[in-house]
Amino acid sequence: MSKSNYSYIGISFIILVFGIIFIPKIVERISNRDVTREESRSKDISKQVSEASDLAFLVINGEPKKVPSFSFTNQRGKTISNQDYEGKVYVVEFFFTTCPTICPRMNANLVQVQNAFNDIEDFGVASFTINPEYDTVEVLKHYAEQYGITNPNWHLLTGDKDKIYELANVGFNLYTAEDSEVAGGFEHSGNFALIDKNGFIRSRIQDGNPLIFYNGIISESDVIDEDGQTQQITMLKEDIKKLLNE
Repeated sequence: MSKSNYSYIGISFIILVFGIIFIPKIVERISNRDVTREESRSKDISKQVSEASDLAFLVINGEPKKVPSFSFTNQRGKTISNQDYEGKVYVVEFFFTTCPTICPRMNANLVQVQNAFNDIEDFGVASFTINPEYDTVEVLKHYAEQYGITNPNWHLLTGDKDKIYELANVGFNLYTAEDSEVAGGFEHSGNFALIDKNGFIRSRIQDGNPLIFYNGIISESDVIDEDGQTQQITMLKEDIKKLLNE
């Protein structure tokens, strides 16, 4: 037999061994959808990138601002922390139930926002009272019933006053203070903060700059207030949708 015939026999033997050992493994991978899973991962990554919204992060000292840890009691007597909002898009406000000025308008607007996302499990609201000595669990529960607060993820929160004020002024950069000379005895921002599913403060870009917060006082029906400021509740609703789709 010639050397070339021996070569052919050798090559054929190698191919036969390869087929016996490796082809069943390839078939098994395909049947177990290992290859499909790899392709799916690539598709998922591209999908996640395409679904990222154009909303900006609030950047402080070069770092995106993330909600700090907190733990307070809600209107149902349950302890609620920032971890209860993980994976959810939510709006933050600071208010008090006896507020004679802006709070009623803010919460009426928030109820409108709530109603726009009635069927969305991943949407919520965090309302922190700045008068926790008066705003007990019972008071907050009555307030929630009075305003038609029905979203199970809308928590009216009370607790240690100093911690609430630190959370407002440092954690969210939303001004809050006690002042006996103003109506109701407290001052606070009329703005809402919008938080994404990962706990970062987000907002849209307007005229080249982040909006940072959303005016919570002017209603959609009012459109413009006496100072010529335009309502931002519509913006807030639009941007909540964007974050829900991220």
